[in-house]
Amino acid sequence: MSYVYLLIAIVAEVIATSALKQAEGFTKFGPSVIVVVGYCIAFFCLSLTLRTLPVGIAYAIWSGVGIVLVTGFAWVYYGQKLDLPALIGLGLIIAGVIVINLMSKSVAQ
Repeated sequence: MSYVYLLIAIVAEVIATSALKQAEGFTKFGPSVIVVVGYCIAFFCLSLTLRTLPVGIAYAIWSGVGIVLVTGFAWVYYGQKLDLPALIGLGLIIAGVIVINLMSKSVAQ
């Protein structure tokens, strides 16, 4: 169940972070509500994840997957340009999350 909570935390964080640009410094009500609610859900679900997963491992997965998804959203929705070093870096983040999940004895299998 901890991975379900972690997935919800990641999705909520990606939605909240993606809405930050639209919130324009919290001057737009709708996007600002999405940001606040999204982060509240994200941190609550992350806290539930920490009942069974070590904090460092959970945070590495949460932040790594979040970075990749937010970058993908910004690339598609906001037209953010990604050069080769950025793509290589994102690939390394993905590789790191995979290594943690498949090989680390710190993760409950």
